[in-house]
Amino acid sequence: MGTMPDGTQGDGTQRDNTNNSTYSSTRGTAQLDDGIDPDPSLPPTSVDESVRDSADRTWTPAKIALWAAIALLGGVAWFMLAIIRGETVNAIWFVFASVCTYLIGYRFYSKVIERYLLKPNDRRATPAEYKADGKDYVRTDRNVLFGHHFAAIAGAGPLVGPVIAAQMGYLPGTIWIIIGVVLAGAVQDYLVLFFSMRRGGRSLGQMAREELGVIGGTAALIATLLIMVIIVAILALVVVNALGESPWGVFSVGMTIPIALFMGVYLRYIRPGKVMEVSLIGFVLLMAAIVGGGAVAGTEWGAAFFHLDKVTIAWGLIIYGFIAAILPVWLLLAPRDYLSTFMKIGVIVMLALAIIVVRPEITVPAFSEFASRDNGPVFSGALFPFLFVTIACGALSGFHALIASGTTPKLIEKERQTRLIGYGGMLMESFVAIMALVAAISIDRGIYFAMNAPVALTGGTVETAAAWVNSLGLSGVNITAGDLAQTAKDVGEQSIVSRSGGAPTLAVGLAHIMQQFIGGTAMMAFWYHFAIMFEALFILTAVDAGTRVARFMLQDSIGNFVPKFKEHSWRPGAWLCTAVMVAAWGAVLIMGVTDPLGGINTLFPLFGIANQLLAAIALSVCLAIAAKRTALKYLWIAAVPLAFAAVVTITASFYKIFSPVPAVGYFANNAAFAKALADGKTSFGTAKTQAAMEAVVRNTMIQGWLSIIFVVLSIIVIITAVMATIKALRNTAAGLPNVEHEDPARASRVFAPAGFVPTAAERELVTEWNQLPAGERFEKSGHH
Repeated sequence: MGTMPDGTQGDGTQRDNTNNSTYSSTRGTAQLDDGIDPDPSLPPTSVDESVRDSADRTWTPAKIALWAAIALLGGVAWFMLAIIRGETVNAIWFVFASVCTYLIGYRFYSKVIERYLLKPNDRRATPAEYKADGKDYVRTDRNVLFGHHFAAIAGAGPLVGPVIAAQMGYLPGTIWIIIGVVLAGAVQDYLVLFFSMRRGGRSLGQMAREELGVIGGTAALIATLLIMVIIVAILALVVVNALGESPWGVFSVGMTIPIALFMGVYLRYIRPGKVMEVSLIGFVLLMAAIVGGGAVAGTEWGAAFFHLDKVTIAWGLIIYGFIAAILPVWLLLAPRDYLSTFMKIGVIVMLALAIIVVRPEITVPAFSEFASRDNGPVFSGALFPFLFVTIACGALSGFHALIASGTTPKLIEKERQTRLIGYGGMLMESFVAIMALVAAISIDRGIYFAMNAPVALTGGTVETAAAWVNSLGLSGVNITAGDLAQTAKDVGEQSIVSRSGGAPTLAVGLAHIMQQFIGGTAMMAFWYHFAIMFEALFILTAVDAGTRVARFMLQDSIGNFVPKFKEHSWRPGAWLCTAVMVAAWGAVLIMGVTDPLGGINTLFPLFGIANQLLAAIALSVCLAIAAKRTALKYLWIAAVPLAFAAVVTITASFYKIFSPVPAVGYFANNAAFAKALADGKTSFGTAKTQAAMEAVVRNTMIQGWLSIIFVVLSIIVIITAVMATIKALRNTAAGLPNVEHEDPARASRVFAPAGFVPTAAERELVTEWNQLPAGERFEKSGHH
């Protein structure tokens, strides 16, 4: 809601403000032509655009020196990572290359998107203001909302994907995570959040139906609902695997729920507006829960009471998902995600500082022996396209588009805050992915492959695993059974062999770095279990937010036929749709938990491709909307990441469907196991029993057909989006109007800064708003 390019701003009135210096830098004098008629009795709801532009374009010597230093440091870091080919590379260059690139991308590239493509207007009310219902639409302080959004999008992907992809060496994953997020991932999140906010917080599928017509919209609705079920089930499965038979993790993660409830009540009723105060209280309670978890787990009663099997945890997660999705967002979801963000960002920043201090030397090559092969022991498939679907979250993730068109657009206070929340939140997740990659490659390569290869290859014992790793012929790798046994002892585990899935490897890597920073070898077991608990907490926040978003999606879809369902505040519809979506992902979760092969092997390959196909769908919808808003020369902002995502995901899907190599293709794998069963074999490949072999036959068939459905629906959406884009451009060229589906503009009655740190002009307006008599202020609801 900035002012128009003519330099005018303010509330549209002609008041004489010459005697009030407070107004001078924030208020214009001319009537704006944006169709908004603000309340003349209130201060401006937006900083003057000319003032904002002047601040952006004023380059002092100090400012020039700062950005020159950032660019230089980033350039040196990239040179050390990408060009220099020594035997080792220092881990600090990963920190500097990523942080410098993120700063430049946020300061300059996201500003280009804001200025030329989205053009936010803070004079307009957001859905959180004009649809406020105290349940789903609640104006939320930008700091709290950043925490909620980041916690909701940052699930298993940025932790697990980079660890698995480290098989290819450090450079391919590093380039994709850092460059991919600046040009693709953060762009998608920012665009979807803004466009959904302008449409009353509508879901991605519903926006697709409006913009792409019946065929493309229906395909998008079906695809997003099906993919959402798979994604939430996978996220929940990773949580179950991390917390299974872990009393420490169960206690600590469980305690975050009552802490969040307390924070929600405290901020809404006890001390409204005291965000920093409740943050400190919540942080102290969170640390107490983490430390207390270790103490409780060490007692006899605690070990017995909180030692839960995976099926029990799965049912608890299903019940929790339902409750979290129907409670008012201010009571549990927003404060819980904000709380967990302290932990998430705190641990990642602490790890980055530890890397700078310890400066571990990385012995993993830039491109490993498996970068040019398609039969790697950790995951099968060539570098292109499989690296780009293995590393999903952290570079580009379709799941984020569902959050950005789910809970977040219903909570945001001002339009300009979408840049901080959407683009900035995704940059922070990318940093998590880089730190996960560094943690994984900081450990011995032999230990890495022993941990991440399946039992069928390692043999399951330290002796057989060591022999197998040494047989790979990896340069500089010569591991012994004693090395593997000692590492397991150091982290307090009986064995680390074939602990696949990424999470245990990240925990070992984090413990390896942190014990050099704080505590020494004696602290490795603590840091390892701390990391396992951290990962579970990290992922759980995506499960509860994902469930709520899934409910919104189903309500919007049914609302096309029964309009009452589109009213998100209608409780019967909310409860029914929540129950349906929880039952759907819950059924997949239970299937995964009870799968004889461990579930994650069944679902994770499908998760990566489905997630990236969803990103292609989201970018397709954004392209069609953007074509109605801007000239052709700025459409590349959405078109370039869409083209890359489409090529990668469709190619990967075709590999998984049609490849004759059993390790790659679903149907080839299905045929191989079916033949083995027909031949009377009782074990084959990774399956050691006949039941496991039958599970592989069943699972690969399900995966194969789901892949076909997903890629066909995605191609339909992409084609219809391109057609809608061409039509919009032709209308513009012919001077014809394009049909917009934005909600009507309403005048905002509130003001809030756009970034974490208010500018001088924003501080003036905050002061002016705070000086209003209480009776004249807009009654604020939510975390403010």
